Amino acid sequence: MVSLTAAVVGTGFIGPVHAEALKRAGVHVRGILGSSPEKSHAAAQSLSLEVVYESYESLIADAVVDAIHITTPNKDHLDMTRRALVAGKHVVCEKPLAMNTSESAELVALAKSHPTLVTAVNYNIRFYPLIHHARDLVQSGEIGEVYAVRGGYIQDWLLFDTDWNWRLVPSEGGDLRAIGDIGTHWMDLTNFVTGLKVDSLLADLATFVPKRKKPRQSVATFQGKEGSGPVEYDLVDIETEDWGSVLFRYTSGARGSMNVSQVSAGRKNMLSFEISGSKASLAWNSENPNELWIGYRDRPNGVLIKDPSLMSDSARAYTSQPGGHAEGFPDTFKQLYRAVYGYIERGDFNAPRPFPTFADGHHELVLCEAIAASHAEQHWVDVK
Repeated sequence: MVSLTAAVVGTGFIGPVHAEALKRAGVHVRGILGSSPEKSHAAAQSLSLEVVYESYESLIADAVVDAIHITTPNKDHLDMTRRALVAGKHVVCEKPLAMNTSESAELVALAKSHPTLVTAVNYNIRFYPLIHHARDLVQSGEIGEVYAVRGGYIQDWLLFDTDWNWRLVPSEGGDLRAIGDIGTHWMDLTNFVTGLKVDSLLADLATFVPKRKKPRQSVATFQGKEGSGPVEYDLVDIETEDWGSVLFRYTSGARGSMNVSQVSAGRKNMLSFEISGSKASLAWNSENPNELWIGYRDRPNGVLIKDPSLMSDSARAYTSQPGGHAEGFPDTFKQLYRAVYGYIERGDFNAPRPFPTFADGHHELVLCEAIAASHAEQHWVDVK
C-alpha cells in the first residue's frame, strides 16, 4: 500500500499487534525495541523483523524509519514522543496519550509545531466497519436527535489478587487505571459516533481488590490461566480503581452513563454502547462486532450484519472482506494504519485527519481528570 517504513517500541501484548497489523496494511516494519535485549531479540525473531534496536537513541537515529509506534507503559509516552517528533518521525502512540493533561497539552503543542508530521493516538476501536456505519446513521439524522448513550467496557483479566500488570502501578500507568485504560476507549468511541461533547460529569470509582500479590518475575498482559502462576510474590497495596461508573451531561442536553470494570468474571473484553434517538436506537458490542442492532418504536427491529454492499461509503472504505466474512480486533489496527499511512503518502497535511489525533488523546485525559476530581469531591464536575 505504501512506501513508508515503521519501527515499534514495546514487545508486550500490544507491540506485536501493531507490527503484524502494519505488515498487513502494507507498511514495512524495520525493527523493534523491547525493555531488554532478550525481549527485543525474541520479538524480532517471532515477527521476522530485520533490526533489533539496542536503544531508543539508535531507533530514532535510524534514517530509514519514517514512523515510530510507541506501545510502552504510559510513563514513557511524553519523552519518547517528544524525541521522535524532534527527530522528524511520524508518531502513533498508544492510549492514554500521556500521564496527565499537562503532558498531553505539551504533546498537542509539539504536534502543532510539526505540521508535516502525523501524530495519532491508537484508538483502534473506531475502525470496526460497523462503527463508521453507526456514525453515519447518527450524523445523517437517521436515528433523530440523540437523547442518551449508555454502555461500558468490562473485562475480567484482573479479577484475582494474583493477577498483575504494570497498569496497576500509578507511577507506570497513571492515577486512573480502569478509566484510563479502557474507559478512554469508550469515551472516545461514543464521542466519535455521536459527536456529543461532555458538559459535566459525576463519577464513582472502587477498588475491590485492595491488595495484590506482585510476582517477582515478569508476567504478560492477559496471560490468564495458561501460565503456571508465580510462586514468589510480594503483597502490595493497590491505589488504582478496578471499577468505575460515570454519568455524563452533554452540551446538547443529552445524557450518558458508562460503566468500566476489570473484575467482571467471564467478560474477556466487551465494549458496548446503546444510543437512543428520537427516531431509532443503535446498539453494538465488541464481542459481536459484525452486528449492529437497530431498534424502532413503530416497526420491527433489525440487525445489520456487516456487508459492504449494505453499508455507508465511509464504512465500506474500512472494510476489506465481503459480506459473511467476519472482521475483528486485529483488522481494526490494520484499518487505522491504512488511514494513517495513506494520509502521510497523500501529503496534504492541511486536510482533515481521518484518525484519532493528539487533540483527541488530550481530550480524553481532560475527561479522566474531571472523573478523578468528581470521585474525590463526590459531586458533579464541569468539563473545561
